[in-house]
Amino acid sequence: MGDDAGVTIVVACGAFKGSLTAIESCHHAAEGARRAHPDADVVERPVADGGGGSLEVMVAGGARPVPVTASGPTGEKVETSFAAIDPDTAFVEMADACGLLRLPDDIPRPLEASSRGVGEVMLEALRSGRGNIHLGIGGSASTDGGTGMLSALGVRFLDSRGNELPDGGGSLLHLDRVDLDGLDPAVRAARVLVACDVDNPLLGPLGAARVYGPQKGASPGEVDILEAGLARLAEVLRAQGLDVDPDAPGSGAAGGVGFTVRELLGASLDPGFEVLGTLTGLEDVVSAADLVVTGEGRLDDQTMHGKTPLGVASLCRTHGVPVVAVCGRLDLGAERVAEAGFAAAAALTEVEPDLERSMADAGPLLEGVAADVISRILP
Repeated sequence: MGDDAGVTIVVACGAFKGSLTAIESCHHAAEGARRAHPDADVVERPVADGGGGSLEVMVAGGARPVPVTASGPTGEKVETSFAAIDPDTAFVEMADACGLLRLPDDIPRPLEASSRGVGEVMLEALRSGRGNIHLGIGGSASTDGGTGMLSALGVRFLDSRGNELPDGGGSLLHLDRVDLDGLDPAVRAARVLVACDVDNPLLGPLGAARVYGPQKGASPGEVDILEAGLARLAEVLRAQGLDVDPDAPGSGAAGGVGFTVRELLGASLDPGFEVLGTLTGLEDVVSAADLVVTGEGRLDDQTMHGKTPLGVASLCRTHGVPVVAVCGRLDLGAERVAEAGFAAAAALTEVEPDLERSMADAGPLLEGVAADVISRILP
């Protein structure tokens, strides 16, 4: 293996969906790195993009979890937390509060599912004195235009009789007026930065309902209802004199949460990987590395459109550090792998072609695959 003294290998992997969390994948890849280079300094830095698992990554990076009881996507109470980064800053993950992973018995409720829970967690973070909120909105279960979230923050969504609408995107067809007077003063004073990895508009064929509604269990008829409800939300806000732009990139994120956090809370939307990477200090460790190992469950065409491994590769390119990718399944040819910036890539299915067994034994397989690909680039 040669002299490993002074060699630093950074392992910055995301989750292998259905097999390993980001923390677990980093642990196993790091074991592989130590197998290849026993005396190297191996630094584990799990990565995420604002969706499910981001809160765990923040805590692994040194943030302190603060427990919160919040509403799940269909109203049931769940135990979640926000990550206290410093006395002024918190990270809030929508997926852990009211995302798809919180649906009771994994049964979708596309018309009733609400974003209320993430608003409740935001409010707790603000009341703890943290006026800078970093909000990860991936993995949402709802298509309610963020109305549940805003309701938790003091906004009222009323029908023509002045009654508050029930939670969920299915009720927005009956929206007549939005009462912003009760918006919590702490929210008005807050700085909200959203980790968002999609650029969909709110409405239309590329909008929140039509693109993501089916993934949240909506039938074609329910997609039509959700689309009409979101259109009604934008129409009512315009009628009340707000200069809203439902076509702005990211407005369709998280079932329309992107739209309302920007238009009503003045939030900025930034790429999720960049937000999480900044908060966890990823660039500092990458810039000092001799080699970086990244990866996630699958490397495919979607990877080329800004998924986490591509973000790591871009960071490595900036600092002139070689990077290799490990994954469960590799659906990119050698040319595309090089185009993405990886010196090499390897998949668990190359060792265990049976996908079910590969997923079941992902940890030990990842150790061997990581050791092999690292040895190819860093002999």
